[in-house]
Amino acid sequence: MLERHELEAFLALAEELHFGRTAERLRVSTARISQTIAKLERRLGVPLFERSSRRVRTTPAGRDLYAELRPAWDRITAAVRHTMDTGRGRAGTLEVAFVDAPTGQLLVRAAELFRERLPDCAVRLREAQPAQVIPWLREGEVDIVLDMVPFPVAGITTGPELVTEARLLAVAAGHPYARRATVELADLARVDMLRLPPELPEGVRENRTPTTTPDGTPIPSGPAAATYNELLTLVGAGRGVFPVGAHVRRYNARPDVEYVPIRDAPAVRWALLWRADGETEPVREFARAAVLAAGE
Repeated sequence: MLERHELEAFLALAEELHFGRTAERLRVSTARISQTIAKLERRLGVPLFERSSRRVRTTPAGRDLYAELRPAWDRITAAVRHTMDTGRGRAGTLEVAFVDAPTGQLLVRAAELFRERLPDCAVRLREAQPAQVIPWLREGEVDIVLDMVPFPVAGITTGPELVTEARLLAVAAGHPYARRATVELADLARVDMLRLPPELPEGVRENRTPTTTPDGTPIPSGPAAATYNELLTLVGAGRGVFPVGAHVRRYNARPDVEYVPIRDAPAVRWALLWRADGETEPVREFARAAVLAAGE
C-alpha cells in the first residue's frame, strides 16, 4: 500500500517537474523528495521520472500513473475536506426562520448572497410563530431567527439590526382611534391591549405589548393570541388593539383593521438572533449577507 506522503510527492513532482520547487511546495527538503521518489519507484518496479542535470520529466509509466491518480486523489481530498467542513459547520444546511412574512423577503435575498460566500452550505427558510422562537433556537431546530428586538433572553445573542420602522397601532376599522391621524402611548390606557402567548418571557412581551404607559398608568389586557393573523382577526373583531411595525400597513391590509401611527413610540427594530453557543462560521456569514441585503 502506498503512503500518503509518497503520493503527494509523486503528484507534486509530476506537476512541478523540479525537485526544488516540489520540496518548497510540500515544505520538506529536496533530499527528502528525491529519497521518496526513489523508494516509490523501487516499490513499483518501474521508473516514473527521467532525471538529468538540466531537466526532470515523467516517463510513460509516470504519465499513465499521474493520469489515473490525479482525479482519484482530488476526489479523496474533496471528500475529506467536505467532511471537515461539515464538522466545522461550513457545509450542510443552515436553518433560518422569520416570524413575519414580509421580513422573510429580506432573508431570501440574504440567502442568495450567502450562497455566493459558502456555496456548499444550503439555506432553508421557515416561518416561526412568536412562541416557537425560543424553543426552536434552544433545541437547535433553527440556527438563526429574524425577530423584533430587544430580545432579553439568556443564552440568545442579538446580531446586527437589519430594519428599523415606525410603530403603528392596529385598531378595528370602527374604533374611534381609526379616525385619528396619530395616537400617543398615553392613549393605550383607554383600550384593551391584546397579548402575545404567555410562553414568551415577560421581557419580550413587555417590549411588544406593554402593560403600562410611560407614566405608569395600567393598560387593560385583552385576550392573547398565538399568531399575527389571529391577533389581527381579534383586532378587526373589536376585541382589542395591537402595536405593529409600519410594514404591516402594506402587507396586511384588511377592511376590518386600520393602522394608526403612535407618535411618541420607539421605533420597531428587527435583528438576527442565534444561540450564544451556536455562532458558527455560516451563522456569521449569513449575518454579514443579511446586512448587505438590508442595505440594497
